Amino acid sequence: MVQKLSDAELEIMKIVWGNPDKVTLFSYIIDSLAARGKPCQKNTLIVLLSRLINKGFLSAKKIGRHNEYTTLISETEYQTAQTKNFLYKIYEGNVKGLVSNLISEDLLTDEEYDELKKMLEKGPEK
Repeated sequence: MVQKLSDAELEIMKIVWGNPDKVTLFSYIIDSLAARGKPCQKNTLIVLLSRLINKGFLSAKKIGRHNEYTTLISETEYQTAQTKNFLYKIYEGNVKGLVSNLISEDLLTDEEYDELKKMLEKGPEK
């Protein structure tokens, strides 16, 4: 089971998932957080990265004085797990209720509605 991430942990994972390199360095994460307007103290980031390792989201490999972080759970895997959790928690597994709410409460743009309609008509991709 994929564990839920705190907001701070998710922010870090978005940086790691968005990194085009296979491994992510500590300096890349700290610089990316600062660039996003969310600077983080070195010790705080170390604690957050340690939690992500313990939760099974990252692995760390010590290279000299630096750690290289690699993802163990993809962004899609996390999104799918959290979507299922939300669906069962809020809508008791009723997908129709979720989609109905999105439509009836005008939470979709016209473009999103058209895309969703096309996806439903096309059926699941295999």
